Amino acid sequence: MSTTEMSELRRTIGQLRQCVGALRARYGEAPAVRRLANDVERLDIDAVELDQTDPVPAQRPADRPEVVKVPDEPYDPALWEGADDEGVGGYQRHQS
Repeated sequence: MSTTEMSELRRTIGQLRQCVGALRARYGEAPAVRRLANDVERLDIDAVELDQTDPVPAQRPADRPEVVKVPDEPYDPALWEGADDEGVGGYQRHQS
């Protein structure tokens, strides 16, 4: 993350911490307040970890995988002639 992004993240986590503190003053140690406090702590831990991680280089358009379009029309039933139907006991040929 850039310094600006990291500063903004740290500032926002600080605001969340203050808000949760105000909620704690109003609702005490209600389970929801404890979970929110835990979530803010987790965000803080993740932000520190992210700040110590090297950024991934941005992908160029050429690095993107090719998009394969699948048509909406039904497949030709001839494609399935003679194929086993898994889970139904397999294909059985009728002899004349």
